[in-house]
Amino acid sequence: MTPGELKRLCLSLPGAREEFPFGEANSVFKVAGKMFALSPLESKPLRVSLKCDPDLAVQLRRDHPEITAGYHLNKRHWNTVVLDGGVPTDLVREMVEDSYDLVVSGLPRREQEKLRWVALSQEKTPRGSGKPAR
Repeated sequence: MTPGELKRLCLSLPGAREEFPFGEANSVFKVAGKMFALSPLESKPLRVSLKCDPDLAVQLRRDHPEITAGYHLNKRHWNTVVLDGGVPTDLVREMVEDSYDLVVSGLPRREQEKLRWVALSQEKTPRGSGKPAR
């Protein structure tokens, strides 16, 4: 994944913005003012820090040497991924989307509705019917 591809992926998510609170060298991708990705896009090798479910974070670190505990972040909830080709691009995309979903899931319902967000893991069902909504 190239820096441009990473940036486009992050900005393709509803309501995502790029900001530079840590200086021009560090792109911070936010939704509703909350960070979901951090990357020094000019770094060699390219790397990105992403929010992650704590149990999954441990598993990903165990399975991929390119994934480590978040650099200068809460190591329980953040992973840093070196994008040198060792982690499949599809997995990186899933990790970016999961990070975004984790952040949006913590937003007030009104903010979620503004983003027209429905978590990928959720199916909307009418109350009590057990059947997906149409």
